[in-house]
Amino acid sequence: MPQLPPPSSMQPHNDFVKLLAEKVAELHASQTPFRIYHGNTNSTRTSTKTFQNSLDVSSLNHVLKVYPDTKKCICEPNVPMESLLWNTMRHKMMPPVVPEFRGITVGGAFAGTAGESSSFKHGFFDRCVTWFEMILADGTIVTASPSERPDLFHGAAGTFGTLGVITLLELDLIEAERHVELTYHPVTSISDAVSTISSLMEADKSGVSPIAFLDGIMYSSTSGVVMSGTFLSELPSPDSAVTTFYAASDPWFYLHAQTRIASSTKTDIIPLISYVFRYDRGAFWTGRHAFTYFMTPFNWVTRYLLDDFMNTRIMYHALHRSGLTNQFIIQDMATPASRMTEFSDWLDSPAGGCGEIYPRWLCPLKAGETVSMSPHLDSTTPKPAAQGRLENGADDFLLNIGLWGPLPPSAAHNQLGVNRAIEKKLWELEGMKWLYAQTFYTEEEFWRIYDRKWYAKLRTKYHADGLPDVYQKVGPRAEVLERLQGGGAAMGWYDWVWETVWPLKGVYGVLSALKGGDYLRKSK
Repeated sequence: MPQLPPPSSMQPHNDFVKLLAEKVAELHASQTPFRIYHGNTNSTRTSTKTFQNSLDVSSLNHVLKVYPDTKKCICEPNVPMESLLWNTMRHKMMPPVVPEFRGITVGGAFAGTAGESSSFKHGFFDRCVTWFEMILADGTIVTASPSERPDLFHGAAGTFGTLGVITLLELDLIEAERHVELTYHPVTSISDAVSTISSLMEADKSGVSPIAFLDGIMYSSTSGVVMSGTFLSELPSPDSAVTTFYAASDPWFYLHAQTRIASSTKTDIIPLISYVFRYDRGAFWTGRHAFTYFMTPFNWVTRYLLDDFMNTRIMYHALHRSGLTNQFIIQDMATPASRMTEFSDWLDSPAGGCGEIYPRWLCPLKAGETVSMSPHLDSTTPKPAAQGRLENGADDFLLNIGLWGPLPPSAAHNQLGVNRAIEKKLWELEGMKWLYAQTFYTEEEFWRIYDRKWYAKLRTKYHADGLPDVYQKVGPRAEVLERLQGGGAAMGWYDWVWETVWPLKGVYGVLSALKGGDYLRKSK
């Protein structure tokens, strides 16, 4: 059992969880499937939630206690990463892995698949979780850990809330410093990037050159940068230059990193919180496409003036309300590092159709790691997602690649075909995709990739058969497939105007974001 706060501190939480459990029991008794409503999302899938079919857990958003002596934290699932890091850094501690967007929640990072630049050392975010409290689909409140209901504990990660409702979690913490020293390593190709990442991982593992953070950006097929970071216990001098990425006047991180490729300066000192959330402004670089959409110059002045619109919370709200996701490729994928050059070159080829989508993010994942809903699981024993060795003799590892951008003109009306081709190629290369983005597998294809036998057995054991399963949550909606397959032929005049007249969708999305409120649930 975790070290819990005093009963008086836990009472509001316990009272609310009891009410939620009663509601879940009622839904179970009436055989009504439900979805979990968190208040916001970092998924790019079209939401299917309504007020009638959703369970509102948005108020479970408190960090209840940080224990510096045991390096643990007790928190509720709707705590955003920004709040989690502020609370733990009061004690100069942080979770081993903190996703890069301020609004990603603890529960979302656990139930989805979340990694960041420390994942090369610590794996996915769910590896930080040591214990959780869950309301099962029949309303029973249980706890799970590696020693108590271990199948539920390990199975809940990456299964998108389809086994029950998580209401409390205990997290591991590590010691942290208030600054990061970031070093930039220019690369000239994807194979160069893979080799550089592998060398840095090996140097860290051997203790020759320890690092805490590692990721990369490819700006084109011939230019990129790999970035390694270490904790800095104190500034070299009182007047040391410190670089930040959170003020409106600050540069967007990816643009700043690009300047370091040709610069003689190859290191920055960055406050830890600014480093962790360095990609939040502009959502990596996807925010620049809003400037293109609205035919607005993309420069320091316009970025400064429009900074309030460029954080991920606003951008995700506007994206969902506008429906513009159908015009973009938004995919996080991973292959064994030994296959990444082949995959990236294929993306650039006419067959891949994504040669114009740059920059691309590279994030290495801990060697030998896998996830619960993984193509690399069988019904008995989890297998590493990347096995064998690289050309330099180092262990192979999963390498994440983020592909986010508008469809090129040549594929503007073929989003379905491009995504389907990507899914097929990933399977051929023993890769996987993170399911927060749009998924276009048929149900038969999906369960040929993922382990339905293991998953179904777990759902039955914990009374979750009445909940939507993973495919029902992440698979393509029928109307989306029909629209993508049929283009505008099946549209009524209203839908045609909405889909084709610029900039109706974009303006609506922005106005909705300004208005605020619930953007994920519909009235019916």
